[in-house]
Amino acid sequence: METKIKQARSARSHEPRTLVAPTPLVSELQAIVGVDGVIAQSDDLMVYECDAYVAAKQQPKTVVFPTTTEQVAAVVKAANRHQVPVVPRGAGTGLAGGTLAETDSVMIVLSRMNQIQEIDIPNRCALVEAGVVNLHLTRAVSDQGFCYAPDPSSQAACTIGGNIANNSGGPHTLKYGVTVNHTLGVELVLPNGDVVWLGGKVEGIPGYDLLGPCVGSEGTFGIVTRAWVKLTKLPEAANTMLAIFDDFDASAQAVSNIIAAGIIPAALEMLDDVFLPCIEQAYKFGFPLDAAAILLIETDGLKEAAAEEAARAAQICTESGAREVRTAKDEKERKHLWAARKGAFGALGRTSPSYVTQDGVVPRSRLAEMLKEVKRIAQEHDVRVANVFHAGDGNLHPCILFDERDTSQLPRVLEAGEAILKRCIDFGGSVTGEHGIGVEKINLMEYAFTPETLGAMKDLRNVFNPDNLFNPSKLLPSSRGCIEVGKAYQNAASAIEKGMTFLRRGVPL
Repeated sequence: METKIKQARSARSHEPRTLVAPTPLVSELQAIVGVDGVIAQSDDLMVYECDAYVAAKQQPKTVVFPTTTEQVAAVVKAANRHQVPVVPRGAGTGLAGGTLAETDSVMIVLSRMNQIQEIDIPNRCALVEAGVVNLHLTRAVSDQGFCYAPDPSSQAACTIGGNIANNSGGPHTLKYGVTVNHTLGVELVLPNGDVVWLGGKVEGIPGYDLLGPCVGSEGTFGIVTRAWVKLTKLPEAANTMLAIFDDFDASAQAVSNIIAAGIIPAALEMLDDVFLPCIEQAYKFGFPLDAAAILLIETDGLKEAAAEEAARAAQICTESGAREVRTAKDEKERKHLWAARKGAFGALGRTSPSYVTQDGVVPRSRLAEMLKEVKRIAQEHDVRVANVFHAGDGNLHPCILFDERDTSQLPRVLEAGEAILKRCIDFGGSVTGEHGIGVEKINLMEYAFTPETLGAMKDLRNVFNPDNLFNPSKLLPSSRGCIEVGKAYQNAASAIEKGMTFLRRGVPL
């Protein structure tokens, strides 16, 4: 496989490039950000045809890399003059197609706006540009005893701006909350090119709370260019445990029992027997390959209190049927364990070349029931599913495994994913906990919400984005959205049939 990819790339690198004369819009954009800040050649645009949701692909017409808020605003105004859709993008790690391009769109990539502009430890906040990588902020303040609490599994690559757009969470959401709980204010470029601040450096800004709806709006309200975010004090101590179960239902019941006992762990994760061999091969931690499931449990806080909670959680796991509970013996082992958990999705490549990850939520009390439904749906659609998820808040991440070179598999994968999410709604849950709607779940919004509720959402979006030129075909269903998403799925299948996947695999998104 690697040899074929290298040969294909080598062949392409020696092909003569046909340079196309810049269009009037491209010339305007180059005047704003410079020639090296604009991509308009088809070969170069391939990298931007999808995010981590590989089931839908569509190249933008142009990609722009601004370095200031003023440049973003100028690019937006130029796109408006040409009535061209605008699609914002951070690192491209999203799992729902939230940055999928429109056919003729300008994609604004914020990765060059990556400066931490101010760190205010006394007030426990920081001013960051949208392209700052999540983990880089924590590293910048950790020596002073602080962190940025939202920690998606992609935190080594994902950006603060993308986190705000999707209201991202992570393993420690159970105790520390999602992005909206850590966002004080954002600088927003509106779809008309105006620049406004929503919120600010302090909480309690008077007037309507426009910041709340903006976080999680997936780029449909505007483009976040800077943000004031909260910094969280690092805990005095953390205890990380691995509870090993021979019965999947017993592990799900242990989750409910821990929460029912009044324990709120910092993290409470679950991995099944499909994931375990993958991460063991990748990280060599010593995961039990004969287990049905494991729980990764972390308690933190004051040293004595965290230790007491850990002991109680371990006892509950044993009483719930765990055959063994291991505790990380030191900080090195703890970090190794978390590296394995956060690298779980990447490790899946050892068992499947492609996957689509769901993001449904169900009440904790119905976890075991829902996981049985996932297995049933997988059997009905003849697909394999691996489960890793934030069990503590019922946020499921069933990964539907497939080979995108076989185009007959994709329809089954998409049908299985939709069936899983519908059952989450039926169980009193949600279609997303942190990945956003994007294009992946847009057709489920009418299943999840009444027409009146969707109408109210559209009314709010139209206040910010009346022409629906900012990240159209995302979040809220529309006739245009259905058409564009359909084209994107067709484009994905076409690219696969032509063998283009081999040329692109391994290119960082």
